[in-house]
Amino acid sequence: MTTAVRDDTDHYPTRGVGEMLTPRQDPVVWSAPGAPGPITTLELAGYERDGFHTVTDMITDEEVALYRTEMERLIADPAIRADERSIIEPRSQDVRSVFEVHRISEVFAALVRDERVVGRARQILGSDVYVHQSRINVKPGFGASGFYWHSDFETWHAEDGLPNMRTVSVSIALTENRDTNGGLMIMPGSHRTFLGCAGETPEDNYKKSLQMQDAGTPSDAALTQLAGEHGIRLFTGRAGSATWFDCNCMHGSGDNITPYPRSNVFIVFNSVENAAVRPFAAPEPRPSFIGARDFTPVR
Repeated sequence: MTTAVRDDTDHYPTRGVGEMLTPRQDPVVWSAPGAPGPITTLELAGYERDGFHTVTDMITDEEVALYRTEMERLIADPAIRADERSIIEPRSQDVRSVFEVHRISEVFAALVRDERVVGRARQILGSDVYVHQSRINVKPGFGASGFYWHSDFETWHAEDGLPNMRTVSVSIALTENRDTNGGLMIMPGSHRTFLGCAGETPEDNYKKSLQMQDAGTPSDAALTQLAGEHGIRLFTGRAGSATWFDCNCMHGSGDNITPYPRSNVFIVFNSVENAAVRPFAAPEPRPSFIGARDFTPVR
């Protein structure tokens, strides 16, 4: 396990006695203007303004079929189901997520190294990047649970020790994202304000939070304020589309009570210049399959 030296300055306090809104202290786009990459200057401006960037045809239909087949192989494997990296849906007892898929599967490892994927991360973050987290999310129809509103950075800062907002996520759809099957929702522009949450982090909080989040959850009043200021955008699109979004976007998704599954590959890239240190608001860092401590750049 590798841990970077921590600067005790905490620009984003959280998990205290009450909620606190803090203006963002970091850039959104870290690369210099005109830096080469697959994202256009206009698209980068939109990402900086809204906190997200959508790509309609990130991967081909043939690639979608390949990744869906690999996803189905993984969730059907009894050894994978028994592995601590698999999260089980509380109600149905189906596999909900499988973490660290870029280490479990060479198929998904190749996707991480794909220049269409890692090239966008480097362009946004302005440096080499490593994988802080990867997973497949399986959201079958008829009752799969959603993910409540949250900022990923709040958790990654509090429990993994990421010092700054120099992290970007990509969600690549392996099934159609409809307006009815529990799609991703983001509050555009919310990435410019950090919401520090109330309450201490319980020991081994990840064991509960990966099924149903509690610590690090915003209050109804804070969510009402942010939604009033920024609105809510629901993302739909064909299989093969992708949404890139900033680590501090307030986002979530609803339950899927339709017959139509919603599954995706989720990859989190962090700058090698923003390596994890000791957690800012937790007794110990989460396991490395959730928050990596190997900062080797993706090549």
